[in-house]
Amino acid sequence: MSGSGGRSTGRGGAGYAANSYRTNALILRTYKLGEADRIIVLLTPGHGQIRAVAKGVRRTTSKFGATLEPFMLSRLQLVRGRNLDIITQAESVTPYGQWIAQDYDAYSAASAMVETAERLTVSDIGEVGERGELPRPDGRVEAPSQYRLLHGALAALARGTHAPRLLLHSYLLRSLATAGWAASFTTCSKCEAPGPHRSVNVTLGGSVCDDCRPPGSATPAPATVELLAALQSGRWEVADAAPDQARREAAGIVSGYLQFHLERHLKSLSVMDQSP
Repeated sequence: MSGSGGRSTGRGGAGYAANSYRTNALILRTYKLGEADRIIVLLTPGHGQIRAVAKGVRRTTSKFGATLEPFMLSRLQLVRGRNLDIITQAESVTPYGQWIAQDYDAYSAASAMVETAERLTVSDIGEVGERGELPRPDGRVEAPSQYRLLHGALAALARGTHAPRLLLHSYLLRSLATAGWAASFTTCSKCEAPGPHRSVNVTLGGSVCDDCRPPGSATPAPATVELLAALQSGRWEVADAAPDQARREAAGIVSGYLQFHLERHLKSLSVMDQSP
C-alpha cells in the first residue's frame, strides 16, 4: 500500500514526460498561495520531502477534492519545477485525515507527528540516520524509514488502536532514533551499565546510572522509565497499562528530548501539552 512509483530517470529532457513522475505521498502541511492555489508539503517513500503547487485547489470546482488535505495518503502525478514541483493528478489511497479529524486528541497527535516528520526530513537537519536518509544532489533527503514510521503512526491513530498520546510519544522516540538520536531507557546512556536506572538526563540521551548522573537529572517514577522503554520498543501491553502519572511524566521527558535535538519546540506539541 505504501510502495513508491517509479520516477522518470530523465534529467533536463524536453517535454512533459521527461519531467513527470508518480508517487504515493503523505500530506504533511498546506499553505495558501495566491487566490486559488496551495503549496503542499509531502513526504514520499522514494523521493523524500517534496514541496509542490496544487493549482486551483481552493476553488469549489477543484478536481483534487480532499486528497490534498493533511494526513491523507494519496497517489500523485507531479511535474518537476525549478523551485516547486506541480501536482497534476491526485487520487486518494487511504483517507486517514478524514478518520483522524473525528477525534480531537488524534488530530492533535497527528499534527505533532507531521510537524516532526517535516523537520526531520529537510536537508538542513544536520545529522542523518544510518538507514539511508542521505541528502540527494537536488537537496532532498531520502527518508524511506521516516515515511514508513509516519505511515504506520497515522494508520494507528486513524484506527484508534492505542491512546493518541501514547502513539504520539512512541512515534517521536522512534523517529528521533531513526534520525540518529536513539534514547536509552534500559541501560545507562553514558556507560551502558544495565538498568533500569533511577535517573534520566535528556542531554545525555536517556537513563543514567548513579555514577554517571550529572546534577539536574530528573528522577521519574520507575513506572515512567518502564513506559518510556516500552514506547520506544513497541511493547504495547506495557504502554497501554501505564498509569496516568507515568504517562504525564513520560510526555514531559519525550517533549524535552525532542526539543533538545530539534532545537525548537513544536507548535502543535505545545497546544497538546496545554490540553487536559
